[in-house]
Amino acid sequence: MVEKGDMFAGRKHASSIIKTLSNRFFGINEPDRFTPDLTIEDGYDFSPFGFESRALHLPGHTRGSIEVLTSDGMLFCGDLLGNLNKPSRFSLIDDPVEAQNSIRKLQTLNIKMVYPGHGKPFPFSALKI
Repeated sequence: MVEKGDMFAGRKHASSIIKTLSNRFFGINEPDRFTPDLTIEDGYDFSPFGFESRALHLPGHTRGSIEVLTSDGMLFCGDLLGNLNKPSRFSLIDDPVEAQNSIRKLQTLNIKMVYPGHGKPFPFSALKI
């Protein structure tokens, strides 16, 4: 996404109208593009940086979505989950099957609190999917 300046790079279900409007208003312009200092994958350990947590690859919202789970059960989940009206799978999902698989993966982990990209934090036990 950053390298190409296209928020929809690699997405399966991008509406051409939404893609055009989004890239016009929220696109990454040439001066904004960069090469990351660090790339992470599933299981990446952040503890050498003083943050006792690991990365989880949880596709669904996008193909490369990464969430962070702390050692004490706090999940920073980006846009896979949300809490606008109630805790749920977020509405902007590129691949519903992958999103459901990612949620199943989360259900096998010791998660206490979820900090979504949209909405208020919620206890993982409040998620009913």
